[in-house]
Amino acid sequence: MHYSKHEAKAHARETMRGIWAAALNPFHADGSFDETGLRRNIRHWIDDLQIKGLFIAGKQGEFWSMSLDERKRNMTVAAEECGGKAGTIMSISDQNADTVLELGLHAQDCGADYVVVHAPMLSFCHDRDEVLYHYYKYLCDRLDIGIAMWSHPDSGYVMEPETCARIAELPNIMAIKYSVPREMYVRLSRMVGDRILVSTSSEDEWLDNIEELGWQLYLCSSPPYQLQTANDLRMHEYTELAFAGKFEQARRVRDSLNPVRDAIRSTRPGGKPTAHGKYWQELLGQVGGHVRHPMLELTDAEKSATRAAFENCGLRP
Repeated sequence: MHYSKHEAKAHARETMRGIWAAALNPFHADGSFDETGLRRNIRHWIDDLQIKGLFIAGKQGEFWSMSLDERKRNMTVAAEECGGKAGTIMSISDQNADTVLELGLHAQDCGADYVVVHAPMLSFCHDRDEVLYHYYKYLCDRLDIGIAMWSHPDSGYVMEPETCARIAELPNIMAIKYSVPREMYVRLSRMVGDRILVSTSSEDEWLDNIEELGWQLYLCSSPPYQLQTANDLRMHEYTELAFAGKFEQARRVRDSLNPVRDAIRSTRPGGKPTAHGKYWQELLGQVGGHVRHPMLELTDAEKSATRAAFENCGLRP
């Protein structure tokens, strides 16, 4: 780490800027982790697509299907490949707090820049503010690395902006990935945007959030490497135009990607988002690979429909 616990907020504001993507993990047909494939993808994402940072071992990466050792290796591989060229934020999320801490200590040791921890499932708990504050405080007291909150409906609830604002006062809380309706993250951004970085995973809203909320960070999902190729960097282009205050030009570039977005959405089966994302990667020449249980693979018919949409979406190879 290149900062102390009490420098985490300032360091994040200085280093977390632009497009960060959430990595899908490639697995072999036998279910084993394709480390070589991930390394190849990371090099392409950084060198060719100019992605500024990667979110590793998260939901996109099927972390819940991986052993503790695999999750640690996932982090180490990403830290090695990104070192000096792009940032890393490692998901250490788990329902077991001891596992979260073990992964957090590994992230510190392997060279990660930051970690992210999603809000835990809280069965039978309706008054969550104190529980969540003390959960994140417990982790902050024991880890020195910068910690991002992560709230999404998969926890069974979403954290209220007021709860997030309270947790944001902890010394090494430096960001939040806030997968909630826009009204909620707008409110939180106006409450704590001068203290921590607020972001959401919706690429559709990224440009508006730069313009209206002054956001500097897209954190993060798979569109950065699914909407772009080495010869077609329109997401990067509209982001840079927006950062330069050229919003009318940025909107034209953003909107030109609508056929690509439509091709992805119209062919993605509701129960197979991960397999669809990996197949789209393969169509782009990246390493997609297989999914792990309980996720399902695409059928041949689903692949055929996706391939046809891909070939007609206007993404330049």
